[in-house]
Parts: sequence; structure tokens; C-alpha cells
Amino acid sequence: MGKLVVTEFVTLDGVMQDPGGAEKDTFPRGGWAFQFDRGADGDRFKFDELIAADAQLLGRVTYEGFAKAWPTMNDNPFGEKMNSMPKYVVSSTLSDPSWTNTTVLSGDLAAEVTELKGRYEGDILVAGSAQLVQGLVANDLVDELHLMVFPVVLGGGKKLFADTDATRAFELVETRPAGATVISVLRRSA
Repeated sequence: MGKLVVTEFVTLDGVMQDPGGAEKDTFPRGGWAFQFDRGADGDRFKFDELIAADAQLLGRVTYEGFAKAWPTMNDNPFGEKMNSMPKYVVSSTLSDPSWTNTTVLSGDLAAEVTELKGRYEGDILVAGSAQLVQGLVANDLVDELHLMVFPVVLGGGKKLFADTDATRAFELVETRPAGATVISVLRRSA
């Protein structure tokens, strides 16, 4: 059975919104991740987690951003893997995905994600996708969190974790510096 791994760039105050700056017109604080060097260790961590993944699970907004950018980036192993691997997008509005190997999931989130976890042996990687991640956490479906914490406080924006009706416990497995950032790996407590 595969693991559901949520991987996020996050600020010190828990903001995950627009690390790359694609939403500059609507979120002026975007692009914060590129103000810091994650170093060779950070690049290696991101590559290794992608290689360990059998599939990606994305929310519609993140999917649309990725589908706009990644199909033209096949000139390196990271881009090749991003474009060739199976992708699942959770959406009630998207019906005709344009990115290769994409399937739309529009049914019950818990049931469909549980079925995906049973289909794959490797990781199912979830990046960005704030609303989706919050739903996955609320349904206790997240097996690991990979957080790359950037040394900045934005003071506003979409937060990684929303208010929930129950406590979710994770165990810190690893923490290490990566350039100007810190990588934390947390596993769901049994």
C-alpha cells in the first residue's frame, strides 16, 4: 500500500500560498520561496521525494498551474518524471485535463484516496493544493508531511492547516538544514 506524502513550502507563520509568485496579481506576497536558496541539499531532497513517488495527487488550482508550466520542461530528469508519472486531480469542475496521464477524481475524497493508496506501492505525492491538503488532514489520510520551512513571516495568506474538529498527531522523523531553509519530515502517529 502506498503512502500519501504531503510536501509543502511553508513560511514560519504557516503560509503555503503562492511560493513561486504565479498569483502576484491577486496575492502580492507571492514569490517568497525564491528569495531564499535551499541549496544542493534542498534540491536533492525535492528530487528524491519525486523519484520515490508513483503518482501525484493535486487540487485543481495547483494542477492548472503545474499543467501550464511542466509539459514544456522535459529536458531534465525532474521534468521527465513530472510529465510521465500518473497524476490525479481532485475537482468537481474540471472534466477534460490537458496534462498527460491525468485522471480527474470527483467522487468521495476519502474513498477515492483510499483506493489510490491501495493501487500504488510507492508514495503518492501531494504538493500545494491547500484545500485538498486540509481535506486530507481532516479525513486522517496523510501518512507523512514533508515541510520545507522558509525563514520569512508573511502575516497573511492561505495557511497549511485549517481549523479542524479533531487533533491530528505526527511524529518528527527528521529535521535538517537545506541552504536557508529547514526540512522537517513528520509521520502520522499510530
